[in-house]
Amino acid sequence: MTKISIVAFDGTTFDIDAENGSSVMENAIKNAVPGIEAECGGACACATCHVYVDEAWTEAVGQPEPMEEDMLDFAYDVRPNSRLSCQIKVSDALDGLVVRVPERQG
Repeated sequence: MTKISIVAFDGTTFDIDAENGSSVMENAIKNAVPGIEAECGGACACATCHVYVDEAWTEAVGQPEPMEEDMLDFAYDVRPNSRLSCQIKVSDALDGLVVRVPERQG
């Protein structure tokens, strides 16, 4: 299991043991993290699972693919470290990952 931390907008931290191969969004939903709506269920067809990747992890997580970049256009308060959590796949390389949920979803 890979440990990830998802920080809700109110500052509550959800420390999660995530299964490799799953997405950050799937783990947020399973652990009832507030602010992750995931209306499309992980199909990269909305921007309701938008997160900010902690700057220490942006290189390890990588850049969004073109389809994800297009969807981020619909997100609220997009930043250089914005990603859709449905597109971040959990792996051993992300052990300790920290992401933050924005104030609201797009």
